[in-house]
Amino acid sequence: MLEGKAVIGDTDMLGTMQQDALDLAAKALDFFDVTEATEIARFLKKEFDTMYGPGWQCIVGTDFGSFVTHCYGCFIHFYIGSLAILLFKGSAALEDPKAEAEAEADRFSTLQEIA
Repeated sequence: MLEGKAVIGDTDMLGTMQQDALDLAAKALDFFDVTEATEIARFLKKEFDTMYGPGWQCIVGTDFGSFVTHCYGCFIHFYIGSLAILLFKGSAALEDPKAEAEAEADRFSTLQEIA
């Protein structure tokens, strides 16, 4: 296993999902060498597909950029040592721009109510 404490960079997941991601990443690092980024990503993706339904995507590495669309509550970016892990559930874009704007406004108002 790669030594080091997990550090969450950004997330909108519930705490239980975050903990699952961290625990599974640690488990993956027990099975795979840190250089086997694709195998680590495959392991995390398949486990999250099983636990939380299909559609999860995972990127693992030490140097990458990203800009992704994800389902609300289904995104985490964290580090274990120098290894970065991005795990998210993909979101299909709405075909109607007006409906997309209304959906975004609904999400924003929901966030304001929570805060």
